[in-house]
Amino acid sequence: MMIKEILETRIRPMVQEDGGDITYVGFDDGVVKLKMQGSCTGCPSSGVTLKNGIENMLTFYVPEVKEVIEVKDESDDLVERELKKFEQSRGIKE
Repeated sequence: MMIKEILETRIRPMVQEDGGDITYVGFDDGVVKLKMQGSCTGCPSSGVTLKNGIENMLTFYVPEVKEVIEVKDESDDLVERELKKFEQSRGIKE
């Protein structure tokens, strides 16, 4: 419950300010599983947000948390593939 409370009151509002969102997926063996959404999906800095921001805050307030990971589903993979195809068609390089 503490993890969900911190996500809802402290972390999620900050992520939403940047046009993204996060959804709690689960907690198992010290690992918090989150799904990044909106502008966070496929964003290069979402990994930094996840590790340096969210993970640091959760491990500080909830000692049982050891790591935070992002979980993806098939729709996330589809979005990333289509974005790459679009960027290639426009000559955008990574």
